[in-house]
Amino acid sequence: MASTLGRLFRVQTWGESHGGAVGVVVDGCPPRLELSETEIQSDLNRRRPGQSRLTTPRQEADRAEILSGVFEGRTLGTPILILVRNQDARPEAYEELKDVYRPSHADYTYEAKYGIRNWQGGGRASARETVGRVAAGAIARKVLRTHGVGEVIAHVSQVHTIESKLDPVSVSLEQVEAGPTRCPDPEAAREIEHRIDEVRRQGDSLGGIVTCVAHGVPPGLGEPVFDKLEADLARGLLSLPACKGFEIGSGFAGTRMTGSSHNDPFYTEDGTVRTRTNRSGGVQGGISNGEPIVVRAAFKPTATIHLEQETVTTQGEATRLSASGRHDPCVLPRAVPMVEAMVALVLCDHLLRQRALA
Repeated sequence: MASTLGRLFRVQTWGESHGGAVGVVVDGCPPRLELSETEIQSDLNRRRPGQSRLTTPRQEADRAEILSGVFEGRTLGTPILILVRNQDARPEAYEELKDVYRPSHADYTYEAKYGIRNWQGGGRASARETVGRVAAGAIARKVLRTHGVGEVIAHVSQVHTIESKLDPVSVSLEQVEAGPTRCPDPEAAREIEHRIDEVRRQGDSLGGIVTCVAHGVPPGLGEPVFDKLEADLARGLLSLPACKGFEIGSGFAGTRMTGSSHNDPFYTEDGTVRTRTNRSGGVQGGISNGEPIVVRAAFKPTATIHLEQETVTTQGEATRLSASGRHDPCVLPRAVPMVEAMVALVLCDHLLRQRALA
């Protein structure tokens, strides 16, 4: 089972939703980087459950413990192991699902592939696995900053049919964190909060889009064939639980334009080559061009809902399921730090690969 991402900056997540702990091993982090558990914790706090009434009520402190790779506050260049203990796991709550396949979950496909599955909250297929990704992403952010790369900022740009009207490149972290929806547009945020509340009371769920912007990425990251920067960004984001779509720059909207209106004209500014527009989303020919990298990740509605649905048992018998338990009515607010982490991890790996060529 593949649980590793990256070539030079490699991360391997481990653990199950209702096991003893989850975490990550980060291999390839440069030495002498200042790193503390507090820095990792700030990102984990944004991902953790129980943040507001819009998220799952599962209560996890998600306290990060660095068990290796750091000495006297600095990285050693050796593998960094980060552990986060599961404190509010309730595997017994899933007993009724032991012999039933939940619609649109990984229950059936996982068992079809491996001949076994952990039915306690989805096990490895649970979004709890992303704790390790976010922890590793916090380290990647630090590496990027030490090499002059700017902030990686994601936000909820759409939930169901409600869209933010703001320019994503101008969005700040303070705007994103101003409310529980993590939508920086105040008017859209109010509508989103109301819509999620309404659907939660109905026992249903919603999906939407997270937009992420990476500022200050230098030109030259990525490769022109199979390791295109946008291809690796797509791989990273589409590997997130519930993510079903990826766009960069103009994305699918670009198909409705002509070449003359879609192309990004070049000019120079203080000796630096720039583009007047950014429909390429900061990547051309698979390689970053120095403009902000703008990507969007589409997340489906949460699969676990309280409404009754058709399904079958593991023996193939027809039945109906009304799921219980603690689940997000909309994954979007908590997906924001996950998207940031995946973008940071991919950029960090490509940055180190580019520096290795110098």
